[in-house]
Amino acid sequence: MLIGVWLCQCFEIWGLKNKSILFFACMYDSLFNRVEDMSNLIFWFLVFFMGLCIGSFLNVCISRIPRELSIVRPGSRCPDCSTAIAFYDNIPVISWLLLKGRCRACGKTISLRYPLVELATGAMAVFVMLKYGISVSALIYFLLICALITISLIDLDHRIIPDSISLPGIAAGFLAAFLLPELSWLDSLIGILIGGGILYAVALGYYLFAGKEGMGGGDIKLLAMLGAFIGWKGVFFTIFAASLIGTAVGVAMMIASGKNLKFAVPFGPFLSAGAVIYLFFGQRIIQWYFYGPGPW
Repeated sequence: MLIGVWLCQCFEIWGLKNKSILFFACMYDSLFNRVEDMSNLIFWFLVFFMGLCIGSFLNVCISRIPRELSIVRPGSRCPDCSTAIAFYDNIPVISWLLLKGRCRACGKTISLRYPLVELATGAMAVFVMLKYGISVSALIYFLLICALITISLIDLDHRIIPDSISLPGIAAGFLAAFLLPELSWLDSLIGILIGGGILYAVALGYYLFAGKEGMGGGDIKLLAMLGAFIGWKGVFFTIFAASLIGTAVGVAMMIASGKNLKFAVPFGPFLSAGAVIYLFFGQRIIQWYFYGPGPW
């Protein structure tokens, strides 16, 4: 990276102080730095674009999993006319912009949520790489976030959290603990037991008190899955953060509607948000809370 500077120093040591030699040595250093900067730019663009492509696949999962359809075949189709979408109309975000958010075949509007999911997944790919670098942890946590994006939107649309994601996720999280330097297998196991146990106790208590279900089994399995990936400390943080976010959203909805909130609000998206916050900032927030502010 500092080859040009090194050459300049060598030239001075050797007594070669010819200004033209020093000039070309420094020019070489500047050019080398620019090439390195360009390489970094290309790398981050590829990370972001990979995230966009995976986000496009998540849109397929969000649409098909609740209907118990294959997420592999057939290929992407218009949600209105079911016309197969050509590859040049399936470029993440760009195709949606070029087609002005409409299907080329039928002209019906394609939801803005599709490019937003792609952009969110692309951004998460970059953030995870910035946080964990090129590592096994980055790959595992990015896949976890992808699962949480899928779960959250399915829960918002259908009020369900698919067992096809959460149950395999529990096993995957426990196995991942053997690869994650941030998590031991024992922390993962305790996280599964506490994660599932706490919400089950809350759900049972609410049922006994109110005589009706206040929390679905999907939330219990989701928190057990999160416990497998982030351990028991992450479970407590996630519950606390999800409760705060859920309360804030609920109050905002009541104020906006001008009346009491009588309909069920899915808890899965809040649990997912709490877990993502823990992945990026959890340890520092805990440190700040118990020991005061420190370097971030």
